[in-house]
Amino acid sequence: MFSVLNTFLGKVVVQVINPIILLLAGVALILFLWGTFEFIAHAGDEGKRAEGKQAIFWGIVGLVIIFGAYGIINVVIKTFNLTPNDQTTAQGVLAPLHQ
Repeated sequence: MFSVLNTFLGKVVVQVINPIILLLAGVALILFLWGTFEFIAHAGDEGKRAEGKQAIFWGIVGLVIIFGAYGIINVVIKTFNLTPNDQTTAQGVLAPLHQ
């Protein structure tokens, strides 16, 4: 029974959770870079600088949440011993599980 659960959770992590997390990480990084560009390019315009600061802030918040999600997933995987390859880092989440 646990091997079926392990296989199912491994497929869910590899095929659903990883792409979602990577997409959100990309969006957060783009938001951060856009905010940095706005902040620097419009240094004389206080309104644009405020928009840039806000984008930088939310980009950083998004990245922290993404890395936190990787940490939580790895803690759950390690706690319930769900990875046969016994990897405990973000690489363990990203790597496909072997049967």
